[in-house]
Amino acid sequence: MIQHDDTCWTLIHAAAAGDSGARDNFARLYEPVARMYLATRWRNSPRIILICDAVQDVFVECFKRDGVLERVVEAPPDGFRAFFHGVLRNIARRHEEKQRSAGPLPDDCAADDTSLSRAFDRAWARSLCQEAARVQAETAAAAGERAIRRVDLLRLRFQEGLPIRDIAKRWNEDPATLHHEYATARDEFRTALKRVMAFHLPTATEAQLVSACRELLDLLQKPG
Repeated sequence: MIQHDDTCWTLIHAAAAGDSGARDNFARLYEPVARMYLATRWRNSPRIILICDAVQDVFVECFKRDGVLERVVEAPPDGFRAFFHGVLRNIARRHEEKQRSAGPLPDDCAADDTSLSRAFDRAWARSLCQEAARVQAETAAAAGERAIRRVDLLRLRFQEGLPIRDIAKRWNEDPATLHHEYATARDEFRTALKRVMAFHLPTATEAQLVSACRELLDLLQKPG
């Protein structure tokens, strides 16, 4: 679980120094971004089968001596996010150059110059939301049964798409009470998301964190 005094930079520096726990946490946090970005980049290409090898190469480049984690510079507010995007792009192009026979490169057939950057932005946003859901679940486990039930309520509402009235019937609950619990659950998720955002943007103000969370959720609601 993200500790209150941790930041992405403390994790990155520890991982660069060879700390095995930090490297495990780094991979847990950033592997989903890599996989989602590459899956989108190669979704209409035979290169989709290269994802596992490419993801492995990303972390080899990150963790090797004099690797990318040792070279990254703390440049708020978006330093590592932009840096990691560059790492993924370079690894993807390296594999694409080896597989030119598989068809046009994504940069050659992209609808516009921003399409691949948008793919990374959405992968980053989905990964942060997944991490926020994990933080919320761990917090709920310590808070008790009602908090755990609210996590399940969000899962049923968003992952399974069930209306509150249907969940109320399933749980034999009063719909009005469940609507109140749903509002509380959403507030708890936003709190968890802000905590995750603060980990990645440690110099951001409270207002900037709230704005960043809002922009991230808006991005995921847009089609594509």
